[in-house]
Amino acid sequence: MNQSTTPRARSVEEFGAMMERLQKFELENFRPLEAQPGDVFITSWAKSGTTLTQQMFHQLRTGGDMDFDDISRMTPWEDSAAITDSDMNMPQRASPRGFKSHREYERLPAGCRYVITLRDPVETYISFHRFFEGWGIERGAISLEEFFPLWMMGGPGGCDYFTHLLSWYARRNEPDTLLVNYRWVVKNKPKMIRRLADFCGIELSDELATLVEERTSREFMFAHKDKFDDAMICAAFEKKLGIPADSDSTKVQEEGSDPAKVPQSVVEQINAMWAERVAPVTGHADYASLAAELDARWDA
Repeated sequence: MNQSTTPRARSVEEFGAMMERLQKFELENFRPLEAQPGDVFITSWAKSGTTLTQQMFHQLRTGGDMDFDDISRMTPWEDSAAITDSDMNMPQRASPRGFKSHREYERLPAGCRYVITLRDPVETYISFHRFFEGWGIERGAISLEEFFPLWMMGGPGGCDYFTHLLSWYARRNEPDTLLVNYRWVVKNKPKMIRRLADFCGIELSDELATLVEERTSREFMFAHKDKFDDAMICAAFEKKLGIPADSDSTKVQEEGSDPAKVPQSVVEQINAMWAERVAPVTGHADYASLAAELDARWDA
């Protein structure tokens, strides 16, 4: 199949050009965010638990609202607001206000609250590739080896993995920052629900805690996966680029991604960048060591 028969990208260069075209349309509704004290930013890096945390936050603050078409309409995605032509200041259904981002601290409004789940970089790599393949990228067109530059882009308006991690690791002791290892959240969900509620100033009953735990399970979210498939950005891709909105862009898969599928050459590139950029700053030789530090903090 050639490019004339599909709007999806078949190379890294085509994907980059496609993302550039998204920025060139006239905006009718877009208004940048006017942040308020107490706003909550769920600002994990791409494919690191953002959707799970959005759902957990929204269920906590609303007491179980599921009447929405896209979780990113409930907690608007600031990074992509121009692409979706969204007004970031539209009233939200409950307080505190919540927003999604994949950005580092330095490019977010100061004076807010920030929730970040970190994930092993190799796990994010396979999950990122799996997400785009068959939607923005023609299936089978860009191999895992070729995907590296797109992984480094970090998604619309974002930053690279290492910039994001170092920015938030530096703020791990700040009272306005809740920094957690994604795998810890999955294994200790009741603890995370209570910590998030406390962090956001939300009163939590045992009944609500049980409800939120149920509605953030993989089984529940997969059964309602159409609410977690980036419907708003899919609609923008269809309107502006002709990419069908019915493509499989869900963030929730029946089974998790397997990092063992990432080629060794890619793993070595990631490890080399970790050794150059992260290890000298954090003292951690790999992600497992850094995660152990965070886990010990929350297990205490």
